[in-house]
Amino acid sequence: MDRKDDNRVAPKSYAFALRIIKLYKFLIGEKKEYVLSKQILRSGTAIGALIKEAEHAQSRPDFIHKMNIALKEANETTYWLMLLKDSEYIDESSFNSIHADCVEVLKMLISIVKTSKKNS
Repeated sequence: MDRKDDNRVAPKSYAFALRIIKLYKFLIGEKKEYVLSKQILRSGTAIGALIKEAEHAQSRPDFIHKMNIALKEANETTYWLMLLKDSEYIDESSFNSIHADCVEVLKMLISIVKTSKKNS
């Protein structure tokens, strides 16, 4: 496994979760949007929680499994972000900023999962 990515992905995913929480507050407070906001809150914060859980995985397969689920949650989050942009709940500028952070975490997770599978 790529220890460099492992050490960087947890704080990145935590910072991303904080951005998702702020987005959620904006969506329910300003836009009065309750369905999509709940979906993005769930998937966007699950990424970091799964990464944190993987830190104490019982085995390498357990680690890979948890990181792979985190990867799926990150991918799902990109879907909700695109939907929020295309339905005009968030503007292009806001989308570009938070989407870039999500893609960065997603790429790190892809690297971790691939490297971990290769080394197992």
